[in-house]
Amino acid sequence: MVFIRMEYYYIKVNMLIYFKVHRHKKEDAYMLENALTNTNDNSDLKEKTVQLRQTLAELQLKIRENKLPVIIIFEGWSASGKGSLIGDLIKHLDPRFFKVYSTLPADSAQMRYPMMKRFWANIPEYGKMAVMDRSWYQELAVACMEEDISDKEYARRVKNVNEFERQLRNDGYLIIKFFLQISKEEQKRRFDKLRESSETKWRVTERDKKRHKLYDEYYKAFDDMLTRTDTPQAHWTVIDTTDKTFAKYQMFSTVTNRITSALDSPKVTFTSDKQYKLLPMPKLSDISLENKTLSDEAYAEQLKKCQKELSKLHSRLYQAKIPMIIAFEGWDAAGKGGAIKRLSSALDPRGYEAIPIAAPDKTELAHHYLWRFWNNIPKTGHIAIFDRTWYGRVMVEKLEGFTPAERCAQAYDEINGFEKELSDSGFIIVKFWIQIDKDEQLRRFTERQNTPAKQWKITDEDWRNREKWEQYEAAVNEMLAKTSSAYAPWNVIEANDKKYARIKVLQTVIAAVKSRLKDDKN
Repeated sequence: MVFIRMEYYYIKVNMLIYFKVHRHKKEDAYMLENALTNTNDNSDLKEKTVQLRQTLAELQLKIRENKLPVIIIFEGWSASGKGSLIGDLIKHLDPRFFKVYSTLPADSAQMRYPMMKRFWANIPEYGKMAVMDRSWYQELAVACMEEDISDKEYARRVKNVNEFERQLRNDGYLIIKFFLQISKEEQKRRFDKLRESSETKWRVTERDKKRHKLYDEYYKAFDDMLTRTDTPQAHWTVIDTTDKTFAKYQMFSTVTNRITSALDSPKVTFTSDKQYKLLPMPKLSDISLENKTLSDEAYAEQLKKCQKELSKLHSRLYQAKIPMIIAFEGWDAAGKGGAIKRLSSALDPRGYEAIPIAAPDKTELAHHYLWRFWNNIPKTGHIAIFDRTWYGRVMVEKLEGFTPAERCAQAYDEINGFEKELSDSGFIIVKFWIQIDKDEQLRRFTERQNTPAKQWKITDEDWRNREKWEQYEAAVNEMLAKTSSAYAPWNVIEANDKKYARIKVLQTVIAAVKSRLKDDKN
């Protein structure tokens, strides 16, 4: 009976694996079958490798000078030689300008964030290198084989990876991806050799043994992963590492050629997914600010009611493990701070964070502009309130000339992709533009300047920005039109009356949370 139950178990498991693998199979030919193999005499490969290693050391200086960020990824079978090749790669490089990351499966804390957050945190600064011993691809083929994920979830993860690499490439990052291939027989031979010594036998884990038994199934899963993620912005290089001398030569040859090409042709061709359906948005000039007021009595009554309701909803969000982002943009002196204060007063302080966004510092400027925002997204059940956001890319940076016009234009696509990924990961996204007219801004500026306790709120920069009101208004109109989606819509808040604006902000957040909780229940 025990034998029968075990036999049934293995049949069931292998059937699950079969369907997981073959649901993705597109054709009979496999990328892994086309792995680079040695067709040359090894006699001169060692000498060529020495020369290439020296070339790479020289290229590292040029990488630094040209501020080229480089990511080199090593994926492949257990015992295929990832550690050995990484050691050879970095042996003669300046350690100040590269970092090696060893990627393990996501732990319980990391799983409370979107899949790509931990990888965004590790992207290198401009002019530096990141070498990855496994990477985000842990979340694809291995998860497909070892987790009970749906076709839809697998496709979403593939999409997230491709979007991540596309955004990095659009920002000038060079991504070099290696998959190290060995046969089932060669893997067994290497496992046996490792087990011969007490000092190395620990390297062959029970998971390695399991995957070896299912080599053919993993082969198909790996190949599907490579096929789906071999893109113009990040091609795969598959190397048969049975011949270690050849593998080393091919690795150095590929890295040096790709870096040289990137340095010789630094201009990046921008690619767009063009998948985002946008909602129609009115121009700011078409939004009436008249009669959008509240009496003190009505304000006090509604404030109490809204904050009480939001407090209860925050608890339900936490229990349902739904993350939320509330983003505030608006004119200087429009009342963002006051609205955030009334909003946060209703929330459990253990479950939210208010994040003020200022001009990027030196470290932030040395990364992709979305890097600092990915580092601040909340975990499941928590809320992040942004006082100014990633939209500075298409407003301040654009109008003040801090960023090239071409990169600012690309940002609309990148922002839509960023918000789409958050939405697909379960986030509620509520975005506010706090709207006042030019006369009301002048009145508030003057009041601040004439009130000692408020003078710190008004700066010369505020006055300079006011002189560009028309330019900023045009930029905001373009921003609203190009980034208001069904999953992350813009809400324009009429704010000449601060009391009215604060209540409308609260009501909008409440409505968004209730809608999501209702959808989840259904």
